[in-house]
Amino acid sequence: MSSQPHMTAPMQQHLRLEYPMSLDTYDTYAEAQRAVDFLADKDFPVQDVMIVGTDLKQIERVRGRLTSGKVVLGGLLSGVWIGVFVGLVFAMFEGGEGLVPRLLSTVLIGAAFGAVWAWLGYRSTGGQRDFTSVSQVVASRYEVLTEHKHVHAARELLAELDPMRAAQEKVRRAQEQARAEYERRGPTAG
Repeated sequence: MSSQPHMTAPMQQHLRLEYPMSLDTYDTYAEAQRAVDFLADKDFPVQDVMIVGTDLKQIERVRGRLTSGKVVLGGLLSGVWIGVFVGLVFAMFEGGEGLVPRLLSTVLIGAAFGAVWAWLGYRSTGGQRDFTSVSQVVASRYEVLTEHKHVHAARELLAELDPMRAAQEKVRRAQEQARAEYERRGPTAG
């Protein structure tokens, strides 16, 4: 695993295994999670297990057209919440009389500031992104890894969870091992 500049040494240590070995790969995170949960239920040392998403892709779902009105309304509502927060903070430290007018004034100022700020931000883009969307990074496959010292026990436990899948995985590993041995010896060796 490469060292990420924003990750501290303790964070990097939590994302490492000592000689990790693959237990299986899954099409969905839910399947990988089910396997790890099964191991946990069987008192397996799951602190030595890792789920790794591979073949990452970003999916963006367009939700609708973005208009000046929607932008201003969103800014206004955000500003109202900020105004309520600031008004309550003032009320905590100042207390006393005039609580309602002070709270109302911070809400109105926050709403106006939020609406103007959102509209200016929207106008500054020049119409380059006139839509709203939701995006998510997802993996195509999820691989469950464990430290080498636990791999045999983990595979035996996972065979209880799904015997057919375990048999298929065993065949796949044997084929990979045979292919590696063939490549090591070379095609001319007999």
